[in-house]
Amino acid sequence: MSSPTRIFVVEDDPVYIRLVKYVAEMNPDHEVFCFKSGKECIQNLYRRPDIISLDYSLPDMTGEEVLKQIKKYDQNIVVLILSGQKDIATVVQLLKTGAYDYITKDKDTKNRLFSILERLKERVALKEEVEVLKEKLGERYEAKHSMKGQSPVMQKVFKRIERACKTNITVSVTGETGTGKELVAKTIHYESNRSKGNFVAINVSAIPKELLESELFGHEKGAFTGASTRKIGQFERAHKGTLFLDEIGEMEIHLQAKILRALQEREITRIGGNKIVKFDTRIIVATHRNLAEEVQKGNFRQDLYYRLLGLPIHLPPLKDRGQDIIILAQSFLREFCATNKIPSIKLLAAAKNKLLSYHYPGNVRELKAIIELAAVMTNDNKIRKDDISFMTSGRNNNFLTERLSLKEYNLKIVQYFMQEYNNNVLQVAKQLKIGKSTIYRMLQENKDFFDNGNNFG
Repeated sequence: MSSPTRIFVVEDDPVYIRLVKYVAEMNPDHEVFCFKSGKECIQNLYRRPDIISLDYSLPDMTGEEVLKQIKKYDQNIVVLILSGQKDIATVVQLLKTGAYDYITKDKDTKNRLFSILERLKERVALKEEVEVLKEKLGERYEAKHSMKGQSPVMQKVFKRIERACKTNITVSVTGETGTGKELVAKTIHYESNRSKGNFVAINVSAIPKELLESELFGHEKGAFTGASTRKIGQFERAHKGTLFLDEIGEMEIHLQAKILRALQEREITRIGGNKIVKFDTRIIVATHRNLAEEVQKGNFRQDLYYRLLGLPIHLPPLKDRGQDIIILAQSFLREFCATNKIPSIKLLAAAKNKLLSYHYPGNVRELKAIIELAAVMTNDNKIRKDDISFMTSGRNNNFLTERLSLKEYNLKIVQYFMQEYNNNVLQVAKQLKIGKSTIYRMLQENKDFFDNGNNFG
């Protein structure tokens, strides 16, 4: 169920490049990348290798120099040194610097390398397990502490979530963009008897249509051009846990049939393979669309609709949640101050009234952005009415008075933050808590809007 072990082969000798690559790829779960210089290796460390097979004598750097750079980048990367020399002092120095092992280039290299790679399986798996546990703890804390609200509509939501946590029933979450559908899914997962399993989230609309089937079901090595290693699909990754399919209404009709069969039979087959893989996975889906209407239009299979309906949970728009707006605003404010290690900031009465008067087309996600901006703009740890800016920042006096669709509001919000962060897509994605691919897709599909210099005025 784990992700492939990523191995770098850093070697300038063609014979040993082929040898090491061959040995490493004897395990189909290994993903191998080859580099002919130390510089190439260092430039590609962002790929996060698990193991590096490093030649001691490279054309541009010594093995020790490259080793130091690798360890400076990430102490946890396992480095194996391959060398034709047998100088004991050199070996000792490399081991002190952080090399895991030293392999002499001779007739026994192949067997020794294979043995070491097999031995490292457990270490790499343990490292991955620790990282997954850290991620789960963070997500569990977020889910437990972020679902806030005292309004009657949210009390109904909380009661439904409580019921969902007690069984493994499929859950369908609906609501406008930004209302917190994934947070509901995480809460159900981490408060259920599946909390020890993986919570796997996939946004159907954020993945290119031609790659979605592979993402869900996985593929075998060589299944198609570019399939250099076996890929475990999300259904398998979510075994004994929860699979959250966000924006399920965007899925193409031909793939819906395969999803239906997988859910009925509780088994999948990886692309390019013939082995049946059983899975035990709780399914939670979400969409901002009305799936019943999509069924009537012929865009969504009726049989899949009834299979996924399960326990429906509808999230109300933020504008209908009354004083929850203030509860959430104060929570976001405390979180922002703690994260940035700054003194606590108070939300004054006039600012609260202004927040309550707004209609929030971007819902909870937009409120968070508004509060963080206000926290930055205040000068004395008190947020006043004038510190609250509804995506205007002096550039869009007409933003609130325009009658726009949700899509158009979303475009303007993304545009606003693209300008704020100098077109840094990663920063915007983190700020809005959406995937980078979602932003790239918006930029591509609405090229005329962004290229024509549309602004907030």
